[in-house]
Amino acid sequence: MNKLTYFEAQKRASLCIKAQNLPTDTAKYLMMERLNWDDVHLLMHYRDVMPDNQLLQFQSDVQRFINGEPAQYIIGKAHFYGNELSVDSNVLIPRPETEELVDWILNDNSNEPLNVLDVGTGSGAIAIALKQQRPKWQVWASDISEPALNVAKKNAQDNNVDINFRHSDLFTNINGEFDIIVSNPPYISNDETPYMDKSVLKYEPYTALFAENNGLELYQRISLERGDVSKQDATLYLEIGFKQEDAVVDIFKQHSPLSKIETKQDLANHPRMVKIQD
Repeated sequence: MNKLTYFEAQKRASLCIKAQNLPTDTAKYLMMERLNWDDVHLLMHYRDVMPDNQLLQFQSDVQRFINGEPAQYIIGKAHFYGNELSVDSNVLIPRPETEELVDWILNDNSNEPLNVLDVGTGSGAIAIALKQQRPKWQVWASDISEPALNVAKKNAQDNNVDINFRHSDLFTNINGEFDIIVSNPPYISNDETPYMDKSVLKYEPYTALFAENNGLELYQRISLERGDVSKQDATLYLEIGFKQEDAVVDIFKQHSPLSKIETKQDLANHPRMVKIQD
């Protein structure tokens, strides 16, 4: 095997990735994450020869990325709100836009004791971030997928937070009443498939992405079913698709005409969040 320094290996990988019109900074990401290095460590070792086992692993990781597999699944982890989370094909990769939903909840609510429910928790990203930032909150997290819950439980343990997990289809197996309910549910319509990234379709869990009724089914169900677990003055926070603002607002106006409904744009100026306050 040809000997390569870390710098040479990264440069060659970047060129291969660029040839496929993919983000070239992924080469650096894959190397640093696999080795658990930061920028300082990478610079310190740039001119060192990469051991054969590390080079083989790196080349394999790069090829998997070129073949379409998301980098976070290759490494087995993703970062969200300052936390390192395990991820695999049973859970969605947490997106930066969802951090803005967490920001909204935290900005609205202090650390006074509250009961909080994260519906469709996936990797546990939202629930873990909320519990870390608001230790006095009692946080529950549910998901219809048991494999997803296993990932979320591991992430809660690894990040040293105490969360109550429930296997549940929305609210069917949830007991108690909550001050805050938050959800980033499946909201992609099946007819959007031709416009989606192929790597998302191939590797991320279908049931966490797609919903019936033009992607609105879960919002419709939440609007109808949340009353059984909501306190009288509860607040519901939802992430939505960037074209769904009017449709989701109409759903909740119809079923909760007295509630105050507010929408919020993400940093890209797309309407991506809805708050319903009873």
